[in-house]
Amino acid sequence: MSFQAYLDTIEKKTGLTPRQLIAIAHEKGLDAPGTKASEILAWLKDDYELGRGHGMALVHVIQKGPTISSKHVGSGGTHSDESDTLWLDGIATKP
Repeated sequence: MSFQAYLDTIEKKTGLTPRQLIAIAHEKGLDAPGTKASEILAWLKDDYELGRGHGMALVHVIQKGPTISSKHVGSGGTHSDESDTLWLDGIATKP
């Protein structure tokens, strides 16, 4: 599953866009430097019943922003994405 597919599935499951979840993480201080992935994963599991794989996609965008490594772009593999920039504003608005 690609990073974008993880984010799209998270939106379908939670009803919140990735950008909305990032804002909630910010309100909770979970985007502060030094925050461990395990803290973010615990929040996502407790509040949204998200598993580790989906949670780690959000950990990435919370901690590093929407840019991913270009090695996965157009690779044709299981984790292939169309772009090195993830769409965070929801499935309905995706260009």
